[in-house]
Amino acid sequence: MARTRAAFHDPEGDRYGLPTFWWRGAPPGYATRRQLRAAGLRPGGQPIAAQVMWRGVGGDRVAYLYKVDLARPKRTATPAQRAAIDKALLARRTCSTCHTVRWYFIPRSLGECLDCAEGGTP
Repeated sequence: MARTRAAFHDPEGDRYGLPTFWWRGAPPGYATRRQLRAAGLRPGGQPIAAQVMWRGVGGDRVAYLYKVDLARPKRTATPAQRAAIDKALLARRTCSTCHTVRWYFIPRSLGECLDCAEGGTP
């Protein structure tokens, strides 16, 4: 086993407090938040089960792992929540000066669309 891998191999958690594995060395049944999300799952309130450590730019890096069998399905937004999100996104694209709906989000620093901010006609 390479020295780098051996430095992060602690499956019992004696050295780091959590079971620790090297990069791509975690056993099946564990996943990061990003991997859970890709599978349509979420941690669901479970504690961190293990961690993956590796040497990165600026020092040692860590990614926390959760047990896949304890993960819950991702929650989906209700129709009312989706409608509220759509309404809020529409408001971000509507100019407060000329009331035109733009294809881009209105910059908050300007408070109006780019045409109105330049002083031109929309």
